[in-house]
Amino acid sequence: MLPAEFVIRLQHGIAGGFAPPTPSAIYVLSRSKDHPAELVINSAVRQDGTPSLSDAEPKKIPVDSYTALIEELHSILKEIPVESPPGIQDIYGLDTSIAWGSEDLQWRNGGPSGCGSGYSEIQASEEDKKKFIRAVEIVNELITKES
Repeated sequence: MLPAEFVIRLQHGIAGGFAPPTPSAIYVLSRSKDHPAELVINSAVRQDGTPSLSDAEPKKIPVDSYTALIEELHSILKEIPVESPPGIQDIYGLDTSIAWGSEDLQWRNGGPSGCGSGYSEIQASEEDKKKFIRAVEIVNELITKES
């Protein structure tokens, strides 16, 4: 069963180093107790050759139509590791971060300022990497749905 409230954040462009990363896209998907039937999707995308992200008009999709996908994502994130310490290394190697926040799960790969070039004490196995790829595919599928 899905949590009554949750937030999912997908960011493409998390690898940094000396300078913080320059994201190419940030998507935030949220379900609130006030509007439990809707998944609100906010997008900010940086067009090639531009220095900053541009916000798109928020859209809404029906949660009930995508419950199975969201539950699959929730389940995957409960199983796979995050780097330690946070933000030290992109252990999945996709230059992509997912964050999930709900009452029962707080999960995030990549630190708030992206990932550096250090080495994480925790590494993702090949199986973990496949699961993370699937998690990214799920979020990408949700953000491309029409309202």
